[in-house]
Formats: sequence, C-alpha cells, structure tokens
Amino acid sequence: MDRRTFLRNSALGAAAVAFAPFGLNGQVRKAMKPGKLNLSFVPHELQLRHAFNLAKSSRRVTPDVLVRIELDGITGYGEASMPPYLGESEKSVCNFLSQLDLEQFKDPFQIAEIHRYMDTVATGNHAAKCAVDIALHDLVGKIMGQPWYKIWGLNADDAPCTSFTIGIDTPDTVRQKVEEASPYKVLKVKMGLNRDKETVELIRKMTDVPICADVNQGWTKREKALEMCHWLAERNCLFVEQPFDKDDVENTAWLRERSPLPIIADEAVHGVDDVRRMADIYDGINIKLMKCGGMHEAHQMAIVAKALGLKVMLGCMTETSCGVTAAAQLAPMADWADLDGNLLITNDPFDGVKIVEGKVTLPSDRPGIGVVEI
Repeated sequence: MDRRTFLRNSALGAAAVAFAPFGLNGQVRKAMKPGKLNLSFVPHELQLRHAFNLAKSSRRVTPDVLVRIELDGITGYGEASMPPYLGESEKSVCNFLSQLDLEQFKDPFQIAEIHRYMDTVATGNHAAKCAVDIALHDLVGKIMGQPWYKIWGLNADDAPCTSFTIGIDTPDTVRQKVEEASPYKVLKVKMGLNRDKETVELIRKMTDVPICADVNQGWTKREKALEMCHWLAERNCLFVEQPFDKDDVENTAWLRERSPLPIIADEAVHGVDDVRRMADIYDGINIKLMKCGGMHEAHQMAIVAKALGLKVMLGCMTETSCGVTAAAQLAPMADWADLDGNLLITNDPFDGVKIVEGKVTLPSDRPGIGVVEI
C-alpha cells in the first residue's frame, strides 16, 4: 500500500491514534515506549486473483487490517481479515483497536489475560481480537526463540496436505483454476448452486485428485443433499462442509446420520463452546483464526474436538501469509488443511508458510509465527 492510499484509509479509524510515519507498507506507528506493549495498525485491502464466488455472495477484494505489537525492539505481526459473513469491517476493526490500551501490560506472555481484557472493551470483534492474538503469539515466540508448533510440542512433519479452492465460476475459469492447482493433492470445490454436478464432472475430466465439497450453507432440501452426498462419494470426495444454514440443526443431524461422507461444520462453529454444542450434529469442525479470535482459542478448540472424537480441519479466509502461517502452526493437529488464502491474493506483504508438493511446510528456522516482511 502506498502512503497516499494509507492516508486516505487511515481516516476510517486508525487516525484516532497518534502515529509517527514509518513502517510496514506505509504503516505509521506511535512513538515506542520502552518496557511496554506498543500497538499499531494499518488497513490493507486484499486484492484477489479471481472473483471469489460462493453460493450466496461474490467479491474481488477482502478488507484487511495489519497489526504489529512491539516490545523493546522485538516486533510481533498480526492480521484481521474480514469476509462479509463475519460482520466486521475495516472501520469496526480499526475502531476496536484504537480503544485498546496494551501499554498496561508489560508481559506479552499474559495472552489469556489480554483476551479477557479485550472482551471487556467490546464483545464479538473476533477478527480484530485475532489480529492482536496473532501478534502476541509472534512476539512471545520471538522472545522464546521458537516457532509455536514447537512450543505446543507438535511435529511439523505431521502437517497434512492443503486443499486448493476452486470457486463457483464459469467453465473456462474453473478449468484455469484447476490448471493453477496442479501442484496440490486436494481440491476444495465451492458448491451450493444448480450446476454443482457440472462443476465436479468438469474437474473430474482434468484430474482425479480427491475433492472436498464446501457448500457454504447453500443446500436447502435434505433429500437432495443426501443424494448429492452419495453422488460425491462415488467421485472421490472426502467430506461435505456446511451443507445447510448454520442454524439448521435438524436437517444437518438428519443428513449426518445417513451420509456416506463426513459432515464438517464451518459457519456453525466459532469457538470452544460451539465445538461442545455441535459435537453430536457434525463429524468434524473447521477451525479458522478469524472466526474464533486467534491462536489461543484455536488451540483449545483442536484439543476439545479431538477429545470428543471429532475430525479437525484447519482453514482460513483470504488472508496474507501472516494469518495463514499463524494458522499453520496448528497444522500438525489437523486431519485436513485448507490453508490457501495467501495464494488467492496478489498483494501479500509477508513471506511465510510454503506448500511443497501439496504439503503444508512450516519455516522451521523462524521463531514466532514464522513470517518476515517482503
């Protein structure tokens, strides 16, 4: 982002904080106070390579806010990505962040306490809180000199392959996306319209790699949904994600009892309490940092899900490598991963997680969340 763009965007909220001009992609920051947590942030609209088409929406950009927290010369990076269904905006995130007083905390290791403090400032605002959470984890990891997967006692070699998303689109664009996805071992296919079968048949003419069906609440009739589950099972589909509206518990439970494929919750599950509540309705959950408020809650969700016998999927929004690499620290706990959000944008200001022969590959030599500015 150039400085002119930043100066225009900062009026939406970041200008509420007094900044000095220097930093990431035109970011401006307050004067640093030694021994205190210094928070700064800047809007960064994500530009998508292709239109992101879902059953109920379409977009070419995603609002985003980049965050940094500094302590005595060490910087932690964070991010808030805001797809429409989260109900947050660039303005709401910047307004929330401008209300925070992190200088009262001298110890960045107090992540749980800082989360409790943020909840007293305002309820909800999960993406905004996620940005602070990621930056705190990055900062703490750098202080410890270790990446978070090691701090959590995980083995990076256990990370699964990631899927690559094929959105709802014209046949020509679907073909192009499948060609772009040739290095990947799994494809996530967006569904929820009348041409779902045509899209899958087109993909099957090009590749036989496993697919995942992401319906994004697009199905409404349970008999038709069950027929689709059987049809997809015959075409090497791994699971069906969020087939019905997130509040349609009755139809979801009915489908889960009869489906040959696992039924995975996405929009229906945000935090740990939702995992417990939905344990008898779904076969697994999709954990996303922007939904749950960051790495702290996501780690707890994964532990609880596994204790309840649920499958764990680790997902993301359209994000920079900051958010995706933070999520990837949890990848060794996941049965499936959908960590391609940074690959769907053209203006990523970070270098982080890599996909090597389809597999989520963490930067082992970088402490914290594992990203650097580029």
